[in-house]
Amino acid sequence: MQSVVAVPARLESSRLPGKVLADIGGKPMLQRVLERCAEATTPAAVVLCTDSQDLVDRAAAWGFAALITSANCASGSERIASVVDQLVARAGGSSADTLIINVQGDQPFIDPQVIEAMAGEFAERCPTPEVLTPVYRMSPDKVHNPNVVKTLLAADGRALYFSRSAVPHVRGVEPEHWHAHTTYWGHVGIYGYRADVLQRWQQLPHSPLEQIEKLEQLRLIEAGIQIGTFPVEGESLSVDTAEQLDEARAIAAGLAA
Repeated sequence: MQSVVAVPARLESSRLPGKVLADIGGKPMLQRVLERCAEATTPAAVVLCTDSQDLVDRAAAWGFAALITSANCASGSERIASVVDQLVARAGGSSADTLIINVQGDQPFIDPQVIEAMAGEFAERCPTPEVLTPVYRMSPDKVHNPNVVKTLLAADGRALYFSRSAVPHVRGVEPEHWHAHTTYWGHVGIYGYRADVLQRWQQLPHSPLEQIEKLEQLRLIEAGIQIGTFPVEGESLSVDTAEQLDEARAIAAGLAA
């Protein structure tokens, strides 16, 4: 199966405007994301998908290809879906046998081995999954943080739901003790899409849950598309707030020390 990494990014982030160009240890965050993705050897290419000519020019200076998208994309997945045919061409395959790995532009420390694991999971599973995403065992201090996305899993590893709230609710127990009664799974914000799923993106019905939680994967859940998962060690920081940006800078400083 051919694969390509697609990194959706925009400058007009609602919660932290311009965050993809925020300096983290001497490099813009987006550059760090692209360089980390390029360390994975399986994908045929790493491609920035953006509506910003400024970001296209910067990516070129860093040595990365880019595709211009509409400015009217409601999510990263929609942005990638709008140029999916061009991504399939860059992968050198067909829509039925091309894996599009969506890595958000706000994950400066994404582990290249997780990208490799994603490609491996698609290659090994039969039938080929429509969508896969990695999950990790969440530490107790993150369970009630609305900026950290939780994943509710079925016994076979399918994602039943994604939420900013702690799910499941542990009845009759104080929230600070819920972690002692069940495993909470965090979501690593990357997705592996079979290309033909992205080609159908615009035909998927409107998703009230997606709008309420501001989580694009809920559009797939509501449309009846199964999202498989696989476990990985540790989380990957997504920078959505000023506090998380400070955390990213502290991590970069520690790595440089």
